[in-house]
Amino acid sequence: MARPRAFDEHQVLERAREQFWATGYAGTRMDDIATATGLGKGSLYGAFGDKGKLFHRVFGDWCTAVVEVAEERLAGGPDSEALARLSAYVHLMAENTAADTERRGCLLAKGVAELAQHDPAVAGRSAETMTALLTLLRTEIGGAQRHGDIGSAADPERLAALLLAVVRGIEAVGKAGLGPETVRTIADTALAALPRPRGKEGA
Repeated sequence: MARPRAFDEHQVLERAREQFWATGYAGTRMDDIATATGLGKGSLYGAFGDKGKLFHRVFGDWCTAVVEVAEERLAGGPDSEALARLSAYVHLMAENTAADTERRGCLLAKGVAELAQHDPAVAGRSAETMTALLTLLRTEIGGAQRHGDIGSAADPERLAALLLAVVRGIEAVGKAGLGPETVRTIADTALAALPRPRGKEGA
């Protein structure tokens, strides 16, 4: 009969995530993970596999959380509130970046930059995440168009892609050194640039 695990798996994964987030995949050794989690390497390998498998687990959990945060803000609802939901989400991304004073950035972006070219699992998981975000944004843009808050002639797919590029780009330029006010201005400008029907410009 297998012995029950004598550790909190969630806590171990959180500490492993913090280590990968701080030092990157290549810069992290299993010895570092062992020190961060307080587990022996044998226990880590037995529970999670090698470093690659452990990173995939942490990366996948992070991607799930990224989509869940978006779903909380872009969960659908009355079309009359769709533009407000879009605005709240874009501003949330800007505020999260502004609050990242250590400039660690997003583990999703860091993992993709370091591994996606050579790791199909990371590339595939990141693509799924971007597709899910794009779908949520597109749905809200459609709602705002039906309510007359965004011009009906605009292509919701293209607008969704634009906003996705903005929210992901905000994280990148914030990590690169742009200050909080500039990051917030980017969010405001992107939202103001959405095509509005005549009479609702600046509303």
